[in-house]
Amino acid sequence: MAASINLTEAMDELVKNSSGEKATVHDMVEALENRGYGPLLLAPSIIVILPTGAIPGVPSICGITIFLITIQLVFGKMHPWLPQQFEKVEFERDTLKSGVEKVKPYTKKIDKLFRPRLEFFIQPIVMRLLALVCGLTALLMIPLEVIPFAAALPALAVGFIGIGLSTKDGMMALIGLLIATGSVYLVLNQIIL
Repeated sequence: MAASINLTEAMDELVKNSSGEKATVHDMVEALENRGYGPLLLAPSIIVILPTGAIPGVPSICGITIFLITIQLVFGKMHPWLPQQFEKVEFERDTLKSGVEKVKPYTKKIDKLFRPRLEFFIQPIVMRLLALVCGLTALLMIPLEVIPFAAALPALAVGFIGIGLSTKDGMMALIGLLIATGSVYLVLNQIIL
């Protein structure tokens, strides 16, 4: 069973595991892999929610990364694999670090809310369904990237589901599902308009 993790710990691990001026997707996976799939979904969603999500291409790369991770969870793979070209994607470490420092006072308060509840959502079959929803929601980041910070909505949905899986908190997973529904509405609204 993967160890439980909270939001603040996940962000700290992201920053600690990156070195030099750049951080990579590989750094992110390496920092969080031993904690299960929940943090691996959480980390790229945080990158899109933080100011790093405004960098062109970052939401798309994070969305594809989440999709590749979730598809493996859907099929029951125990350890995620990503193509080398995705693992080598870089972004500024200082931007990541400053974004993490700005939100940490809030995440520490939010972390106190997490506890095991609605554990139906953390059952293996339901987890696979949640992974499928995460993967499809993550792909919404690609068309939403053209609207400044709009990709943060599907990233938030994936983040909540990642938190739910990481902390065994089904309530967070349910909130993520509701936000994912809002993301679909936003994309459909863009297509119609």
